[in-house]
Amino acid sequence: MTTHVDQSSNGTDKEYETSPVAGANNGVHREMTHEEHTTAQAAARFGYGPLAHVNTANSGRLPAFGGEFQPGLYRSVSERKFANPAPLGLSAFALTTFVLSLINMQARHVAEPNIVVGLAFGYGGLVQLLAGMWEMAVGNTFGATALSSYGGFWLAFAITLTPGGFEIPATIEAAGGPGMFYDSFGFFLMGWFIFTTILLLVTLRSTVAFFLLFFTLDLAFLLLGIGYLHRNDKGAPNPPIIKAGGFFGLLAAFLAWYNALAGMVDDSNSFVLIPVAHFPWSVKGRAARAKTERATV
Repeated sequence: MTTHVDQSSNGTDKEYETSPVAGANNGVHREMTHEEHTTAQAAARFGYGPLAHVNTANSGRLPAFGGEFQPGLYRSVSERKFANPAPLGLSAFALTTFVLSLINMQARHVAEPNIVVGLAFGYGGLVQLLAGMWEMAVGNTFGATALSSYGGFWLAFAITLTPGGFEIPATIEAAGGPGMFYDSFGFFLMGWFIFTTILLLVTLRSTVAFFLLFFTLDLAFLLLGIGYLHRNDKGAPNPPIIKAGGFFGLLAAFLAWYNALAGMVDDSNSFVLIPVAHFPWSVKGRAARAKTERATV
């Protein structure tokens, strides 16, 4: 690390404490300003958003980060031609989930989910699917799998519940009554519970914010599936269980927005950085603990 003195536009001297940044400018090392160096140190210490991923080492491997939809170490993307698509996909998922979860909780006595169909086709479906494809373009396998799949979920949900459109509920009910449709929809939801559990396992060594997003979503799918399969005395989906599923879906929506915000915020556009809290057993957490132990020796 070296110190440079430059002259600012008003004639005063401005001192920079600099460190080399690996991989900058197509392999040529550039110097990091004192402000960038200090910010990167603070970000790495507290596990903030994109600034925690300033690559100050030569390894080229960055720690897990929900704002990039990366559950493990990944390569620096500073030279990519695409912007980070994760906040877009997370936001599309969050808003659609938010509205449907409020309806599942029967907020203000709204019980029919028809208003979600438009969102599920346009934002939660199409936009999230596109974000997943862009994740594939930037080389993020997890992000491509998760965002594209949940985009497909919302498209399938909209197709199923389009009023007067595909007549899927009416066809099933004509074959075996309302109970057959509820069972079929319960199977649909339980399948997404299994898929989300698989994704949840991949986030166990990432960040708390990233893990909690999939944990609450997993519980939402599980409870909603049980609610449709284990019906009340009238043969309708079990209201208390559906409402509980809606509650966890609401939590998942806010956590998706939180991770999306973490993926957009840096010190150039916000006064507040978003902590994401790496697990102590994650690669980032173990490295920080080892550094602390060395410092106390």
